[in-house]
Order: sequence, then structure tokens, then C-alpha cells
Amino acid sequence: MSNIFSGGSHDLDLSNGATAVFIDVLMLAVSDLASEDWDFRFAALLTLQDQNVMGRGAVGFDLAEFDWGATERERARAKDFVLRATALAASGHRWSELGYHPPRVHDYLHRFTTMVESCTPPADSSAARGFPGPDEAAMASCVRHRVLSALPLWDGCFLCNRPYY
Repeated sequence: MSNIFSGGSHDLDLSNGATAVFIDVLMLAVSDLASEDWDFRFAALLTLQDQNVMGRGAVGFDLAEFDWGATERERARAKDFVLRATALAASGHRWSELGYHPPRVHDYLHRFTTMVESCTPPADSSAARGFPGPDEAAMASCVRHRVLSALPLWDGCFLCNRPYY
């Protein structure tokens, strides 16, 4: 079973292991860049991609279903945040904390960048489904790992909860 991330006319169809790697490196970058309300909502969306909590092969999202913001300026800023976080992730930011070398993640991040760049955020946020609302933002940070998490709903961040193989 695979997990599908969509945007514009592009799809990123990832295996369960590839999804974990993709989300891990993005979460590290997002955790360090988040500063506005929308950023913390995006972080919450990423926490919902944790297959150890949500189930394997049961995650993914469509960029068209995001609440990108009410104004053109908000939508552009949100899109820029995702692109900056993806670029930071691709730079190898904090990968040493993963305990493994993320295989093929540069390809996933490049394809995701293409997807985000080609996406035109919809002006009407009524189509937003599955994108966390303002009251669901990932504002908590795991003290040990400095990663935004769904605390107190879950016991810790993705690094705390990762299974050991």
C-alpha cells in the first residue's frame, strides 16, 4: 500500500518507508522555521502523516485541500513557507539526529518542490478538508528533540515514538 501526496498535476506516490523518511526530514525543517499560525497548522498536518499513529498506507494529502489563507498575500506566504522548509530539509538540516541516512529523500523533496511550485493555492478555503484548523495547530514542542508535535494528544514527537527495528 502506498501514500499519495498530490498538488497541481503532480503526485508523489511513496511507500510506507519512503513516507516516513520524507515526513521525518520535513518535520525537522518545519520545526525550526515555523513562526506564524499557518506554519504551526502545517506542522500539525505533518504530525498526522505519522504512520505509527495513523496506520501504514493510510496517510497523504492534497495541496488543493489546504486552507492556504484568505488573501493573496497570505497564500503566497504560506506557499513560500512550504518551499523554504522543503529547501532546508533538502540541505540535510538536522539529519544527524535521525539515526539513519535518509535514502532517496532528495528525489522526494525535489518532486515535492515541483508539486508545490506548480500548485495555485485556491482563493476559496471552503474546499479545505483535513487541513488542521487554528485550534489544532502543533504548538507544543518536544523538549528532548526540539520538534513540534501533537502533544499533549500524543505521547511525544516522531523521534520519541519511532519504532526500533
